[in-house]
Amino acid sequence: MAGCCGHDAKFDGVSDDYKRRLWIVIALNATMFFVEMTAGHLAKSQALQADALDFAGDALTYGISLAVIGASLRARTNAALFKGVSLLMMGLWVFGSTAYRVFYVGVPTAEIMGIVGFLALLTNLASVLLLVRYKDGDSNVRSVWLCSRNDAIGNLAVMFAALGVWGTSTGWPDLIVATIMAVLFLSSAFQIVRQALEERRGITDHEHVEV
Repeated sequence: MAGCCGHDAKFDGVSDDYKRRLWIVIALNATMFFVEMTAGHLAKSQALQADALDFAGDALTYGISLAVIGASLRARTNAALFKGVSLLMMGLWVFGSTAYRVFYVGVPTAEIMGIVGFLALLTNLASVLLLVRYKDGDSNVRSVWLCSRNDAIGNLAVMFAALGVWGTSTGWPDLIVATIMAVLFLSSAFQIVRQALEERRGITDHEHVEV
């Protein structure tokens, strides 16, 4: 993991090219949040709404990442911890709302799920291609990559859910996919928080050595 100095240092985002790519990805994610949340309500799809929430979380994550680029390692790890906790809360929200929907009568509209899921997939593939060069960095940079990867995986899952809803005429495939996405949120949250805490320990150890 990233240390405070030396060969263990990881890319911290200080790059004009990286910043330009982040701005593009922020615009893509913010747009798709509104598109997918609206479509999720119209289609009564929990998976689409969970994926829309992921878009919103990503736009926030990228904005925070831009704000702390060039800041101290302590500030960047604090930002990463905030993003990790945010992902954790989103995962718990999706779990809770999915459990509620298990008792809700109604079958999602598979056609809307499939079309919007495909559009979201194209958006996230573009984001992944823009950011893949910078996937290995400090906790702040890595959180950006993990969120982009989550979105692409989530969109594929939504499309499979749409196929399942169409084939079974039930809402269970949608609920199952929403649950899987919640697990993905939680897994990424733990990865981000773990790396940020390790980087913070590195700062503390370095400060003790200097003292």
